[in-house]
Amino acid sequence: MRNVHILRVGIASYDDIWNRTMAIARGEHKPTASEPKIWFNSLESLAQVLSTPNKLLLELIAQTKPQSMTELSELSGRHKSNLSRTLRTMERYGLVRLKRKKTGEIMPQVTFEHLRVDVTLSTEPPLRH
Repeated sequence: MRNVHILRVGIASYDDIWNRTMAIARGEHKPTASEPKIWFNSLESLAQVLSTPNKLLLELIAQTKPQSMTELSELSGRHKSNLSRTLRTMERYGLVRLKRKKTGEIMPQVTFEHLRVDVTLSTEPPLRH
């Protein structure tokens, strides 16, 4: 059985994200492997980054493994400037890696195979099972 890389994404308020980050920095909280690695402040912000066209773009990258932005532009039918902007946003969230090759070309890579989303409904800490 192969190991599947799952990216865990959390949705929480700015305050909750800030408080969690500060608790980690102070050593009061050590994130577990099952906790989200990437945080969005709303479902809407997640939906903007993972819109249907962007999800299809991630699938295309994962399936075809393009060696350059030029190749991805040809495969996707999207302009390189549009792709670059979109992929840089995704890179900030850890959804893709933009690997610079020795030739200067940038090779986009998807960093996960599955995405799981955790939504915080309360500022109370989650119950541990």
